[in-house]
Amino acid sequence: MQQISESELVLMKIIWGNGGTALYSFIMEKLEKERNDWKKNTVLTLLSRLVEKGYLRTNKIGRRNEYEALVTEQEYQAMQTNSFLDRIFGGNVRGLVSTLLQEDRLSPEELKEIEKFWEEQNE
Repeated sequence: MQQISESELVLMKIIWGNGGTALYSFIMEKLEKERNDWKKNTVLTLLSRLVEKGYLRTNKIGRRNEYEALVTEQEYQAMQTNSFLDRIFGGNVRGLVSTLLQEDRLSPEELKEIEKFWEEQNE
């Protein structure tokens, strides 16, 4: 799938946060609450791009548009993680973990949690 922009990701997070579907009016309300001052046409353009890229589907409910996520947040995170890992670390997970440790982005507690998770997955 095509990459999505940061602006498109903002809209996807609103939709994912609402259970995977959201009316256009709900999206606009949420953006206003987040103090985002995008114009209506900007939001409609971003939503249209997400539909074209295959991330959303538009469902007509009377005269209103409901946007439905075709990709879950977890699926998106997995795609982005794999893409990042391949592009930056050549697919080498050890390189990623090493960098996280060297940059103090991974605490000893988190490392223990990862080890425990790994052991549970391999049982």
